[in-house]
Amino acid sequence: MQAFAQALAAPVVAFVVSVVLVRAFLSSPGRRLFLDHPNPRSLHAAPIPRTGGLGLMPAALLGMLIAGGALPAVLVALALMLLSLVDDWKGLPAAVRLPLHLAAATAFVVLQLPEHHWFLTVVLAITIGWMTNLYNFMDGSDGLAGGMALIGFGVYAAGAAIGGDLDFALVNLAIAAAAAGFLIFNFPPARVFMGDAGSIPLGFLAGGLGLQGWQDGLWPLWFPLATFGPFIVDASMTLARRAVRGERLWQAHRSHYYQRLVLSGWSHRRTALWEYGFMLFSGATGLIASGRGELVQALALGVLVVAYAGAMVVIDLRWRARAGA
Repeated sequence: MQAFAQALAAPVVAFVVSVVLVRAFLSSPGRRLFLDHPNPRSLHAAPIPRTGGLGLMPAALLGMLIAGGALPAVLVALALMLLSLVDDWKGLPAAVRLPLHLAAATAFVVLQLPEHHWFLTVVLAITIGWMTNLYNFMDGSDGLAGGMALIGFGVYAAGAAIGGDLDFALVNLAIAAAAAGFLIFNFPPARVFMGDAGSIPLGFLAGGLGLQGWQDGLWPLWFPLATFGPFIVDASMTLARRAVRGERLWQAHRSHYYQRLVLSGWSHRRTALWEYGFMLFSGATGLIASGRGELVQALALGVLVVAYAGAMVVIDLRWRARAGA
């Protein structure tokens, strides 16, 4: 019983601290320094405080420290949170932010995989750097990024538990619990946004802990991509489409699939719940297939590819019908 109580300490503390801090920052006069004003990328019409990450991330990092086993990830996530806090407050140009994000991802990969070939190190660093930023790109609708964290890191926790690494399971469960505390205030209609101080380090942790689980033999390398598939596919396909059209990739826009759902008439709540269902489907598929043979894994990936392609086609048709109305 005592061991069970100790095991629950990390997620319980993370949840409670998240609720307390998010509420405190939401009611603090300092929230006016971190207002998210509507812009060409926004789906909201009035300024909303973006202080949620100031509650979510300290709670998640504290829970991770209590659970143990992920100190390099904690340190890099903390550095990214502080950098992103400056960005939320004053605004940093992409020419400053992006190289620092990539440097953080590279440092983590080198620490985790010191003896691997340089080419693999470069590929993994770029992948984690992209994951760091795409999470921020997808943080644009009430409840979306918080729900992805709750479900995604919850799936990581389940995968680690199935693999027999309970400490690593608790590390991920602590992040999921902190996200649950934040969602109390962010589920549609949102009273607070996550801000870069929350989305940037969460994106790094999604990639970094996914790499750590693969390194520890808990899941195949494709498993993190399936777990966070809805975010990865939406952000990556949107970027590719904009590049083909010759658009400036760094400019604010509202062409993500989730943004088009809202703009075509879906509520933030409906969009979030639909995305949650897709996230659960992706994560469950990954959990079922990751410990099976290569044929089952290939079939599972094929199912996910078909599901993502079908969803994108449906949204595209809906968007074109709206534009032609």
